[in-house]
Amino acid sequence: MYKNLINKIVAFFVLISILSMGGRAYAQKPLIDISIDSAAILIGEQTKVHLTITTDQGKEVIIPIPKDTLMRGVEVLGLTKPDSTFIENNKLVIKQDILITSFDSALYLLPPFKVIDKNDTIYSDQVALKVSTIPVDTSKPEEFNDIKQIWKPPFVLADYYPFIYGVLFTLLLICIIGYIVQRIKQKKSLIPFRKEEPKLPPHEQAIKELDEIKQQKLWQQGRNKEYYTQITEVLRKYIVERFGINAMEMTSAEILDLLRSDADVKQVYDHLKQVLELADFVKFAKLHPLPDENERSLNCAYLFVNQTIPVVVEPVPEEEKEEDKRENENEELK
Repeated sequence: MYKNLINKIVAFFVLISILSMGGRAYAQKPLIDISIDSAAILIGEQTKVHLTITTDQGKEVIIPIPKDTLMRGVEVLGLTKPDSTFIENNKLVIKQDILITSFDSALYLLPPFKVIDKNDTIYSDQVALKVSTIPVDTSKPEEFNDIKQIWKPPFVLADYYPFIYGVLFTLLLICIIGYIVQRIKQKKSLIPFRKEEPKLPPHEQAIKELDEIKQQKLWQQGRNKEYYTQITEVLRKYIVERFGINAMEMTSAEILDLLRSDADVKQVYDHLKQVLELADFVKFAKLHPLPDENERSLNCAYLFVNQTIPVVVEPVPEEEKEEDKRENENEELK
């Protein structure tokens, strides 16, 4: 009985030992390796430091790397993005490069890089970097050369904007001065005024607009309302200019009542009435006139304008009046 109990206790401690070893194997610390392309450079030259971190898959690690200065005298120019690769035994390899340079000659022992996981911090080995000055032969100063070739700056149009604007402004100023001098020599106003086209007499303007309506051929396209609207608008504007009544704000009946007693309109009153009344039926009652009625309405509009053109009486010169008076007196004496 005691022998079985001892065997169970031994087996229990062996199991705990095995589990402890397995746990340590599973929780193995990350490994960090460091190498450098060139451990000896000249002032201003660049070299790369390569970091390789091996850790377990799924384990979160932090790799703090300075972004500007690795140590005093050694500057960081750039970092590559970490490159991760899965390998056998559930391991993850992370690689990252650091581009560095130095402008002070010395022998530098680069500080160790570190990897931080949840449980511990692991440091890398240190590498040395020797930065040397360029050997100078002071007896031949004419052979001094720059470390790097001189780079020409890229062409940027914005750098030349002040010059371009200055040239354009100068040209504009020259044109303005030349224009002012020319206008002064010609004794003309500095500000040119656009000459308005002479206004046509009312009857000529009305005939011109009626000709445009005729050319549009509106009623032939079934646009009767638009056809009669334009004709009556031309007649109303003509009546305003010719007879001095506010025909644009009146109904057709009011216009006809005012012009009924006008002697100049007496002969063509019926033609005007035919146009205005038929236009009201088309616009408000949606009447569809016959083709003959459409043509007659336009002809009546022409006739109304032509028959109401005001007669201009030119004054008789005084010499003609005296001659007529002498002729009349001679006829009376005879």
